[in-house]
Amino acid sequence: MTKQKKRFKAVIDNQTYTIIGQESTEHMTMVTKLVNDQLNELKQLSPQMDSEQAAILLAVNAISDQLKKQEQLLAALKKNEELRKKAIKVTELENRIQRIEAIEVEAKEVLERTGRSEVEIHNHLEAQQILNEERKRNIQQKTSQG
Repeated sequence: MTKQKKRFKAVIDNQTYTIIGQESTEHMTMVTKLVNDQLNELKQLSPQMDSEQAAILLAVNAISDQLKKQEQLLAALKKNEELRKKAIKVTELENRIQRIEAIEVEAKEVLERTGRSEVEIHNHLEAQQILNEERKRNIQQKTSQG
């Protein structure tokens, strides 16, 4: 749903302007105040500058600031995307670690159940091998019973 356009009467550098837009009155009041403050500051810094020159300089400064902010935003978005990708990788690694730990726990349970609790598991590959051997024994037992 789009916002309804509003009319706002702004007094900038003693000139009245009607601004049509979707922003709130509070926003436009703040914009008007900042424009007047910056115009006054420019005129104080260079008293020989007329209103038109000050307005053009203010516009140049505003566009320059806008471009800098856009660059900062793009850099922040890029950094955010990089961090999101890293977070996904970290989550994937955490999930792998949990699966490996579960395999190791299950392998230790198999060793205890089969009376081989003295056997040490050095890595997840050994743990997986123990589970594979146990599953193979279970399948062989079922086929010999059936």
